[in-house]
Amino acid sequence: MTEQLLAPEALGGQAPVDTCRLFLVRHGTTTMNVENRYRGRRDVPLDAQGYQDAVDAARQLSGVGLTAVYTGPLRRTIATAQIIADEARVPDLRILHGLNNVDYGAWEGMTAAEAERFEPKAFALYRTAPKQAVCPLGERLSDAQERMIVALRLIGSRHTGETVVAVTHAVMIRLVVAALNGVDGSSWRIPVGRGSLTLFHASADSISLRALPLGDDVD
Repeated sequence: MTEQLLAPEALGGQAPVDTCRLFLVRHGTTTMNVENRYRGRRDVPLDAQGYQDAVDAARQLSGVGLTAVYTGPLRRTIATAQIIADEARVPDLRILHGLNNVDYGAWEGMTAAEAERFEPKAFALYRTAPKQAVCPLGERLSDAQERMIVALRLIGSRHTGETVVAVTHAVMIRLVVAALNGVDGSSWRIPVGRGSLTLFHASADSISLRALPLGDDVD
């Protein structure tokens, strides 16, 4: 049973001794988020609101006892992670390429409407059947889902009994939640707000979902 992260007190508690308490954070806003365009691997920076999103996430996490901060390799995740690490006084960021965004291929830079016009059948699968979906000239969603799960298990294996953050992208968080909940339909696109927190327990062998973020951001 999951719970909403409603207030700072919902962040309390400690990691079980045999798993890692792992917060996935979606990076802050960029101009391409505002324009509702697929960012993919394009290395766009945070905008002013994005830095505020990162500060808000860092403040929520300031009292949870972070011991490590991981991030994908793009500037928007690195900048978000650095603000969180600075607030928690974690000295180093750890770059983990498994946390990188989906490669949207030909869709990168397009709006949803443009992507649908470009390749309507592929777009329909993207929205409604993630296990079958492939971005044109890009990545299969099931492959992105698998590398994300591998990344979380790796983090879990390294940080048993600790509380850790990993900064990534909305679609990657959705794919993990879909895998854990056995979802393969349009409902996989759950709200994951910019700068939001999603809580898991992770180990080398398993991942469990503990809390979903608030919000209605499904871009």
